[in-house]
Amino acid sequence: MERLVQRVRSAFASGRSRPLRFRRQQLEALRRMLLEREKDLVGAVGADLRKSEYNVYTQELVVLLGEIDLVLEKLPEWVRAKPARRNLPTMLDEAYVYPEPLGVVLIIGAWNYPLALTLQPLIGAIAAGNAVIVKPSELSENTANILAKLLPQYLDPDLCVVVNGGVEETTELLKERFDHILYTGSTAVGKIVMAAASRHLTPVTLELGGKSPCYIDKDCDLEATCRRIAWGKYMNCGQTCIAPDYILCEPSLQEPIVQKIRETVKEFYGDNVKESPDYERIITARHFKRVLSLLEGQKIAFGGEADEATRYIAPTVLTDVDPETRVMQEEIFGPILPIVPVKSAEEAVKFINDREKPLAFYIFSRNKKLVQRLIDSTSSGGVTVNDVIMHFMLASLPFGGVGFSGMGAYHGEHSFNTFSHQRPCLLKSFKGESANKLRYPPNSQSKVEWSKFFFLKRFNRGKLGLLFLAMLGLVVAVLAKKHRAMLSRRPWLAFLAGP
Repeated sequence: MERLVQRVRSAFASGRSRPLRFRRQQLEALRRMLLEREKDLVGAVGADLRKSEYNVYTQELVVLLGEIDLVLEKLPEWVRAKPARRNLPTMLDEAYVYPEPLGVVLIIGAWNYPLALTLQPLIGAIAAGNAVIVKPSELSENTANILAKLLPQYLDPDLCVVVNGGVEETTELLKERFDHILYTGSTAVGKIVMAAASRHLTPVTLELGGKSPCYIDKDCDLEATCRRIAWGKYMNCGQTCIAPDYILCEPSLQEPIVQKIRETVKEFYGDNVKESPDYERIITARHFKRVLSLLEGQKIAFGGEADEATRYIAPTVLTDVDPETRVMQEEIFGPILPIVPVKSAEEAVKFINDREKPLAFYIFSRNKKLVQRLIDSTSSGGVTVNDVIMHFMLASLPFGGVGFSGMGAYHGEHSFNTFSHQRPCLLKSFKGESANKLRYPPNSQSKVEWSKFFFLKRFNRGKLGLLFLAMLGLVVAVLAKKHRAMLSRRPWLAFLAGP
């Protein structure tokens, strides 16, 4: 691993990843890979998660193609140095912030959306001019293998390297020094990644998860609410980091919610969910057993059927769930939806705030004041009102967690910024050295007073204009005093000096 990382670092040191033209070429090559090898990629994800061709395209490829198009359009603007505001001592100098690549970055992908959650951060890293080592999840084995085969064919093989393997290979990778690490996965592994990064003071972006709540208010469109929650919860068999994890609502809403979600499941997947091409499977036998064990002792409103041979668990809703049971103590990451009754919105807020901060919070209500109160009273990675998951699809919004649900963010320009160092630059000339006496020894009280004026005084453009006119008037007055005879021959100059 040490030699591999050194090879990538040497490639970065050559400087060829920095030019805008090269970055655009690499992004265009990545887009070409997605289009030309679509069938191979779709087949790999389908084999890992029993995901249909249509679902792979809409949930992963469309996201990636849209991200690349956005970056190609905006990148010339993002890479430009941005002028910085100056103060009085630097008024004649040049000041700007210049985004530069961090260096060699490590991206550790996730298995639940093995293309999107691996390649989307890669797009940002390439756009920022970095060299990248990509570590796909070993659980989505087929996708990891196809990425290891295709990426070196389309991208610079020295600047973008794929490392496959399990815990042992990842552990060895994390011993090496990187300039940034982005990890997507569980909180438990996120702690391991952060601990390893701390040995080299490497900054990290952690996209974790948690229990993302839905609060359903009486004043909502219940049919639309249940349809949208069912879509987000059962998509990818519940294996989505920002899937609705549980519902908070008043007790009287439980039965209507159960009924409408039951109807929606039939509408989405038919009478036999197991045969639906749009319903995926749990990734491994170990995860299957873990998710199924969460049903023990619960009141199942509908669903609960399972088949270990095919790792199938039916869309399931639980009612009257006790907050102290295991299903409410860990992220479910499966097609089980608990409903926890609360008496009011205030009780829902307390329930949420008594637990770790979630990756997402979903609010369903027509009451705008209530919605704003819920937003102001809680903390989460992101918020979507009257829908689920859709904030992930908006590239102008940063996607990331807070607290136990993660740190840092990416998507669109936020990805570019995550993988860039915003470098401050001040360019001065050798002129005006006399003014620098103010900061050179020996010091005095008068220098302190002048420093207060120059460094602490804030001027807007209007005030600076008045200051300039006052100084101009002072100069003209001095000239007028010395050249009275000239003023008598030039009345227009006397007019200027008067004010």
